[in-house]
Amino acid sequence: MKFGLQHPSFSYNFSNYQDTLKELALFAERTGFDSFWVMDHFHQISVVGKPYEPMLEGWTTISFLAAVTTKIRLGTLVTGVIYRHPSVLAKIGATLDVLSDGRLFLGIGAAWNEEESSAYGIPFPSTGARFLMLEEALQIIRGMWNKKLETTTFDGRFYKLKDAYCNPKPLQEPMPPILVGGSGEKKTLKIVAKHADACNLFGSPETIKRKLEALFDHCKKIGRNYDTILKTKLSHVIIAKDGEGAERRVNERFGEMDKESRREFVIYGNPAEVLEQILIFKDVGINYLIVNFESRREMESLEVFTEKVMAKL
Repeated sequence: MKFGLQHPSFSYNFSNYQDTLKELALFAERTGFDSFWVMDHFHQISVVGKPYEPMLEGWTTISFLAAVTTKIRLGTLVTGVIYRHPSVLAKIGATLDVLSDGRLFLGIGAAWNEEESSAYGIPFPSTGARFLMLEEALQIIRGMWNKKLETTTFDGRFYKLKDAYCNPKPLQEPMPPILVGGSGEKKTLKIVAKHADACNLFGSPETIKRKLEALFDHCKKIGRNYDTILKTKLSHVIIAKDGEGAERRVNERFGEMDKESRREFVIYGNPAEVLEQILIFKDVGINYLIVNFESRREMESLEVFTEKVMAKL
């Protein structure tokens, strides 16, 4: 199993964002994480903090990280399709892949944060329209990244391109991997089967098992090899050297939830218990786990996780 690290909160970086990000990304690179991710939001989301808390723009942030790291993949988890025209996003992604020596991992989704969109004056179409936009965007990005095509022309419902260049092309062969975020069994996972290299799911082992079965069915219907899709899961991890400490911290963070509901959102316990839960996700089909930690204890938790959990996998 491979691992990615997500850094969703900048509230405890104080004013020294550069050094904090550099320290985290280099630690992740040194200890075997395959990727480092930030969210693509313009203000903080409610499940992480208050909307006025610090939030660095995602693509600018990973561009900075491209300059201070050498091996780790970099991505946004995930870019909302409505935030940038897909032809411009293709150019941004190609540029980052070139300047990072081939380390972009593109995460993209249909977007969901209507409150944020309204705050920034970004149109927020219906759910159905946003999924159609996502499908068109994926076709445009793949077209512009295709090294066999000099230009891209596209005539869709939402986007129209005529002879759009993307030079230089991305370095990765055949192109950077594309992850589609979201767990919807009817629409999102169907789009994954048709257009993506990876999915990103949420939930307990039971939930993940059901969603992967839905993905398998979509692949079967269109003749796609299910095994060619990387199955990733995003999870909040609360890890402590003793189980009681982890339980106390989970109660502080998710006190209003019953234990079954918590299993949909968080992996927690002492290192042995966290390892056991990760192995269950591996058994149901997850082969890439993206984790984030309590903001105030991020580095402390990272050290325990890498030494006591990742080292055993």
